[in-house]
Amino acid sequence: MITAITPILAHAADFAEGARPEDPAMWGWILLLTPLVGALILGLGHRIWSERVAGLIGTAAIFLAFGAALACLAQLLGMDAEERHVLSGFTYAQAFGVDFRFDIYYDQLAVMMALIVTGVSALIHLYSMAYMKSDRGYTRFFGYLNFFVFSMLLLVLAGNMLLLVIGWGFVGAASYLLISFWYRRSSATRAGAKAFVMNVIGDVALVIAAYLLWHELHTLTIPTLLANADDPFTVMPTATFTAVALLLLVGAFAKSAQVPLHTWLPDAMEGPTPVSALIHAATMVTAGVYLICRMHPFIEISDAASMTAAALGTATLLIAATTALVQTDLKRIIAYSTMSQIGYMIAGAAAAAYSASMFHLMTHAFFKALLFMSAGSVIAAMGGIQDVRRMGGFKKAMPFTYIVFVIGALTLAGFPLLSGFWSKDEIISYTLHRGGAFTIIAAGMYIGAILTAFYSLRAVFLVFHGDPAPEAKELEGGHIAHGDHTNPATGEHEDTEVGFPGADHHIAEREGEMKVAMGTLAFLAIVAGFVQIPGVTHVIEKWLEPVFEDSRYADSIPSVSAQWIGLGVGAVIAITGIAIAYWAYMKNRGVTERWTERFPRANAFLLNAWYFDWLYDRVFVRPVAAFAVFCNKVIERFVVDGIVVGTTTLVKDGAERVRAAQSGLARAYALSIIGGTVVIALYFVVVGK
Repeated sequence: MITAITPILAHAADFAEGARPEDPAMWGWILLLTPLVGALILGLGHRIWSERVAGLIGTAAIFLAFGAALACLAQLLGMDAEERHVLSGFTYAQAFGVDFRFDIYYDQLAVMMALIVTGVSALIHLYSMAYMKSDRGYTRFFGYLNFFVFSMLLLVLAGNMLLLVIGWGFVGAASYLLISFWYRRSSATRAGAKAFVMNVIGDVALVIAAYLLWHELHTLTIPTLLANADDPFTVMPTATFTAVALLLLVGAFAKSAQVPLHTWLPDAMEGPTPVSALIHAATMVTAGVYLICRMHPFIEISDAASMTAAALGTATLLIAATTALVQTDLKRIIAYSTMSQIGYMIAGAAAAAYSASMFHLMTHAFFKALLFMSAGSVIAAMGGIQDVRRMGGFKKAMPFTYIVFVIGALTLAGFPLLSGFWSKDEIISYTLHRGGAFTIIAAGMYIGAILTAFYSLRAVFLVFHGDPAPEAKELEGGHIAHGDHTNPATGEHEDTEVGFPGADHHIAEREGEMKVAMGTLAFLAIVAGFVQIPGVTHVIEKWLEPVFEDSRYADSIPSVSAQWIGLGVGAVIAITGIAIAYWAYMKNRGVTERWTERFPRANAFLLNAWYFDWLYDRVFVRPVAAFAVFCNKVIERFVVDGIVVGTTTLVKDGAERVRAAQSGLARAYALSIIGGTVVIALYFVVVGK
């Protein structure tokens, strides 16, 4: 139990013990509920809505939510900088002396996250209107998308830990529905179940952390929890708070696919491509970064938690980056890049570079959604094939897709002046400035940067350059390849009925909705970095400053010159990685195949993603399955069935004997009565003596 509570937030006085300031939050409620209303309308009317109407309803709901997020931004801008926070809600139940409340809370951090979630999600919905045409689950798909966005907004706007846990679980459930959307694909249902199970591990950790916080601070209201956190300057961390910090990290790592809870994310590519964009860019995998930033006072309390987050974030970015070097599935290459980039954000947040991590979260949302949308356009042109070894020469056939894919890849690579260049290198500069063990973390980040530049341009050269694939030639002739419908993961033949992909394929060059969504994201990927140029602009940093000014490292900022030196180093690294990729895949085609033949074990190791799935299968899956078989064959059949059947047999035999005694003969009954009376009389005679 805490004996002395020290408020440490700038607006902590508003959340002193017993106080609950209530503010008008009309736009916050509209923001939260609009996607839910869209999901309900689509779900309840799925039999009556036409394909076009369903797409318009789902997309309009998210654009309205984005408008509400802008209104929330305007509301905060109308307040003093230190007072930009809104708490609103109501009590819906009382039990055990506890008020169970439905509270929403938004400040600078929550509004920034809400703008990213709704803005990028709205463009993904717009893209999906064209991309998913002809799929017989079209209305269901948009209903799931709306529910996903609602779940993420519930997580972001939650005013107490109970609602945050509910939103956290809803996001996991929505991801299961979307990953397994093509439910007649066995690979999709397995991937959905895997993602759900992995995320439940994080859910359980988050529930325990919430309970411990309630036990220690007697409140679940998030602003009150933050205001009453142990003061890291004066109070030594207790074991309970260390446990809370580590449990929060488990929840964050499961949701954000960080080592060792990362293996679900590559398999999540079984869902439709817009789902990949939604999970990776706007929602879900960024939730872990948001959680760490939101609950940063508790993470900072424990040095063990901070270093654990930094080490595992760096390990993830390196493991994912090396794995992406040899992957042949286009969507998996981009998926591993997401794991790697989230690793930068996690490690940066662990180094107290909160604004930098959120800055990179924003830019990453733009270029990662763009990459997945572009990949979807290419895969559609390939008739569903995702193997980059089968692609090539699409530059001429798909000029728009080529341009935006190159913009996304260069931004991911950290090419100078693009948004990823500014945000990623800001994280590295702050991490270097921390010194000590964080210097090693920064070195790992630089290694990851050159690998990222290499595999990003590898995808560009394999897909768009070189000799045209047959599908590229067919597209140049004016026709989109359809071919035989097969599962790209297993090669199994599939029909186009409900539960499988639709019969038609759609590319950006022919669909206005896809082109508008991708063009907007390409523009943002180019210009978004200019809001945070060292010594010039500090929009993100200034906006989030009141949220993070309680950090013990709030004043630990690298100099402008140090940041520019870091940017220079980052530029050299990015260009070097790009040059190596150009040399390997354009100037010396075939050299990578020779490397593969020369180092087959290393290639297999990376191709199998460091054998994490193989390890988990043998350490967890097979022993549990074997124990289940043992329980079924031994405990169930001999112990459980033995007890049940034995008891039944005993009762049955007893009943048979009693029934046999009921002969209906009067003399038999009389003899029984006489015999019984004699036995009773003898008993009392003996007892009496």
